[in-house]
Amino acid sequence: MKPALSTEELSAWVRLSLEPGIGPAHARRLLTAVGLPQAIYAQPAAGLARLATEALARQLKSPPGDSTRKAIDDTLDWLGGAGHHLITLADPSYPPALLDTHDPPLLLYVNGNPALLSKPIIAMVGARNASAGGLDNAQAFARYLATQGWCIASGLAAGIDSAAHQGALQAGPAGGGTVAVLGTGIDVVYPPQNRELAHQIAEHGALVSEFPLGTRAVRYQFPKRNRIVAGLARGVLVVEAARQSGSLITARLATDMGREVFAIPGSIHSPLSRGCHALIRQGAKLVESGQDIHDELGAPKTGTDDGAALAAAAPAPAAAASAPTPPLHRVEHDLDPAHATVLSALGYDPVHLDILQQRTRLDLATLNSRLLSLELDEIVTRLDDGRFQRR
Repeated sequence: MKPALSTEELSAWVRLSLEPGIGPAHARRLLTAVGLPQAIYAQPAAGLARLATEALARQLKSPPGDSTRKAIDDTLDWLGGAGHHLITLADPSYPPALLDTHDPPLLLYVNGNPALLSKPIIAMVGARNASAGGLDNAQAFARYLATQGWCIASGLAAGIDSAAHQGALQAGPAGGGTVAVLGTGIDVVYPPQNRELAHQIAEHGALVSEFPLGTRAVRYQFPKRNRIVAGLARGVLVVEAARQSGSLITARLATDMGREVFAIPGSIHSPLSRGCHALIRQGAKLVESGQDIHDELGAPKTGTDDGAALAAAAPAPAAAASAPTPPLHRVEHDLDPAHATVLSALGYDPVHLDILQQRTRLDLATLNSRLLSLELDEIVTRLDDGRFQRR
C-alpha cells in the first residue's frame, strides 16, 4: 500500500535525509522539536537558529542544491513503479521493532511487500565463503522457519545470506516470506551475481534499504545495514562465522538491542565454526534444529501442520562429539583441483555419498575413485555408517 503523502511532504522527507551536515540523530532532534520535515523548512530563520548552527540554518532556508533536487525527483519517479514504497519515520506502517531501536532510519525504501517488515522476523546471517554443509543448513533452517510462519531477514550477501533467502522462498506463498536488507541503494544489487535472487525477493518478499537511490557498495555501509537486520528481528541465528566476521557484529548489535542470539555449532576443525563457538561461550543459544528456536521464542502462529513443516527441513547436524582428530595431512595442501573440489564439497561434517554426489555433480564412479584416493592419502575417512568425513 503506497503512503498517502503529498509530493511536498515526500520531497521534504527525502531532502531531510540528504541534507549535508545533518545525520539521522540530528534530523530526529529537529523533527522532535518542530514536527514534520516540511515544518522544519517552513521555520523562520530565527527559529532555526535556536536548533542549528548559523550556517546550517541558512542551508535549511535555502532551496535544495541541484544534486539534492535531482535525487528528490529520481525518488518520486521511482515511487511510481510497481511495488515501490517509501516508509517514513512518522508512517504508521513503520516497523515497530525497528522503531524501538536507538537509531531507527529516517526513511526505508521498500521494493516488494512492506507488510513483511512488521511480521515476526528471525534474522539469519553467516559467512560469505560458507561451506557446502553450512549452505545446506542455512537453507534448511530458513525453509523450516518460514514454513512455521517466520519471516526470514538477511543481507543478500553471498553465502549464508543467499541460502537463507532461498530457503525462505522455498516455503512458498503460505510461508512467512523473506526480507533482504541492502547495504546499497534499493536500485543497486550487490553482489551482482545475486541479481536474479533479488528479483525473486522483490516479487515474493521485500527488498529494503535506508540509502538513497544509486548508492553503491561501500564497506562502512554494511554495519549500518546489519543494525537494521538485527533491529527488525526477534532473534538472530548465526549459521557459520569465522572469528573476525561481520556476522558477529550483527550478533553483538542484536544483543545490545535485547534480541536473542542463536548459533549452530560445527566441527572443531572448521575455521567457519569458531565464530559460532565463541558466541555460544558468550551466552548465545546453541541450536541443532528449528525446534530449538521455537522452544526459546515460541511459534509466530498456530495451526501449522507440524509434521509437514518438520519434513520441510532436516535438523542441522550437531557438532562431532568424538575425540579430536589429528591435524590434516600435509598432502591436503598439495591436492590437484579435481580432488580439492571433492574435499571442498565434503565440508567439515559427515556426509552421505548421495549428498556429496549432489554437491559435486560427478558420476558415481568418478566420485568413488576420488574419495578412495583421498582415503589412501589419509585426508578423508569412511565412517561405520557409510558417511565420509575429513580426518
